[in-house]
Amino acid sequence: MNITIISVGKLKEKYLKMGIDEYAKRLSSYAKIDFIEIPDEKAPEQLSDAEMELVKKKEGERILAKIQDGTHVIALALDGKMKTSEEMAADLDALMTYGKSKVTFVIGGSLGLHADVLKRADEKLCFGKMTLPHQLMKLVLVEQIYRSFRIIHNAPYHK
Repeated sequence: MNITIISVGKLKEKYLKMGIDEYAKRLSSYAKIDFIEIPDEKAPEQLSDAEMELVKKKEGERILAKIQDGTHVIALALDGKMKTSEEMAADLDALMTYGKSKVTFVIGGSLGLHADVLKRADEKLCFGKMTLPHQLMKLVLVEQIYRSFRIIHNAPYHK
């Protein structure tokens, strides 16, 4: 399986990079994983609704330009479906079984994802109702993908 994670913003925190690198290394025996960072749109602290929409649209255009044809797109969104680790594993296993070898996860910026990106998504996934920094969300996502593959292969790790 080929997994791509597209995220808005450059990851700067060393501790997050180290965690992501560790899980990416562990995942390498199960899947090929690529990370694409989209530059976040520069904007002042206080934005009008129209300005927020414009920022999300510009980021969304950059995201959509990086999504390959034929890939199954999973957008991380607050209104997405919440799943257990076992459900996520079963869904990834089903995608592999039915020929969807390319999966792209999309993590938006601090304002979220534009409607065009959500429309392109094949599904929306929610990790909870709490707000997490999008950089931290990348680490959580990679860990859960790794956990999913361990569950699929009945390997120790998941408890």
